[in-house]
Amino acid sequence: MPAVFVHGVPDTPGVWAPTLAKLARQDTIALRLPGFGCALPAGFEPTKDNYAAWLVAELGKLSGPIDLVGHDWGALLCYRALSLEPRLVRSWAAGGAPLDPDYVWHDMAQAWQTPGVGEEVMKQLIPEAMAPGLMAQGQPKEVAEESAGALDATMKAAILSLYRSAKTVGRDWYDDLERIAAPGLVIFGERDPYVNWTFGEKLARHVGARFALIKDCGHWWEAEKPAEVAAALEEFWASL
Repeated sequence: MPAVFVHGVPDTPGVWAPTLAKLARQDTIALRLPGFGCALPAGFEPTKDNYAAWLVAELGKLSGPIDLVGHDWGALLCYRALSLEPRLVRSWAAGGAPLDPDYVWHDMAQAWQTPGVGEEVMKQLIPEAMAPGLMAQGQPKEVAEESAGALDATMKAAILSLYRSAKTVGRDWYDDLERIAAPGLVIFGERDPYVNWTFGEKLARHVGARFALIKDCGHWWEAEKPAEVAAALEEFWASL
């Protein structure tokens, strides 16, 4: 019965390392999104729908009941995968990203979504600057440096393509949330600067999931507060 972890943007699977180290279970798999520290598969266009289809396919390769966990874009992809295939997993836990028609993308996302502007922003985004920026938001040094080290031309292009495909993701995917059947847990950091935690609480109510607010924590709760996140996950799994 694997627990499968899906990272967000601009991260790598290493963002889950602090939480995985705190978990008692060893049957964990941290997936790597195509283009994030690796090549894109031949013919793969990095859009929201293609990433969701990729996640469904990756989960389909696994045997046994799956406990799915996602953060940031990993959370959005989890929601979509479970909307497309409601019986794909035993349970899910996800957060750090809203899926709501009323959500307005944060400033960096809007810059990435704007042709020309996004490319200029990416020119300025270099590993030497990215790692300190992530550390300032709560990521441990080793996690921040791993994500920054993966930032190459492929990853930058994938981020721009993904965000430009997702300008209206809240409207595009929201109605299908009602198809989610597995028990869930929505996790948010109390001080997330990109999305207020009340969006997470609203999402949890909408899909009939539990809600966990990680106190004194920003966006990257899995790296900033791993003990608290691991405890919330283990309490949730134990209740199933």
